[in-house]
Amino acid sequence: MSTKTDDRLAVILEVKREEVERLKKTARDTRTRAEEAAPTRCFAEALRRPEEVRLLAEIKRRSPSAGPIREGADPAEIARDYEAGGAAALSVLTDEKFFDGYLGALGAARGAVEIPLLRKDFVVSPLQLWEARAAGADAVLLIARALDDALLADLHSLARELGMDALVEIHDLHELDRSLRAEATLIGVNNRDLTTFRTDLRISEEIAPRVDASVTLVAESGIRTVEDVQRLGAVGVDAILVGESLMRQPDVKAAAAALTGIARDSSARR
Repeated sequence: MSTKTDDRLAVILEVKREEVERLKKTARDTRTRAEEAAPTRCFAEALRRPEEVRLLAEIKRRSPSAGPIREGADPAEIARDYEAGGAAALSVLTDEKFFDGYLGALGAARGAVEIPLLRKDFVVSPLQLWEARAAGADAVLLIARALDDALLADLHSLARELGMDALVEIHDLHELDRSLRAEATLIGVNNRDLTTFRTDLRISEEIAPRVDASVTLVAESGIRTVEDVQRLGAVGVDAILVGESLMRQPDVKAAAAALTGIARDSSARR
């Protein structure tokens, strides 16, 4: 475990380990449901369009730093609005204690739209990947800062075995190197420092030129305006993950539409 792990993140991860202990009681049933789940949709592929920055829109009802964002929001309704607004894929927060999410939100969203879904949670165990697959996820988030090298590689490999893509989240070049060693081909740059919780789009701008064009690159956090997306498109980012700023808008469909169709410089990364 990284020594840089923020106290807040450490608390969340401890809760996750407790949840995993409870998951062990139903592990056999979870694996059976995962094996019987419908085929996954192509998540990483949905995030790549050479001349356009794609939108990965997030269903997020609250967060530890921002507090309530859109309390009681219906995942199916938000999912339909996002899809109608042009989102290429959805990120669904399933953490209950800290983000007011729940696992069933994945199934609700999946039944409402045709676009692929990411389960966004704090994964610390293979059991959570089986759970995600059983619940209808097409992809999972793996946070490099929360995992040592061996576990990151094992979880990434298992996700692929289960037919899911794995979005590996990083914040700096060291974590980028670790993710590439784990053979990650889908990388998210979190512009929010989990130690200070400051957000700076320059993080993505500085890392993007170091990421080979064959890797699908997603910028996360702090993205609010068309100008923000244009900045990121100029450095060759493939997609943006946006949640809070969209969820706060009265018209979610229109807010999503405003951040789609923005040009990407396909020559910025080689």
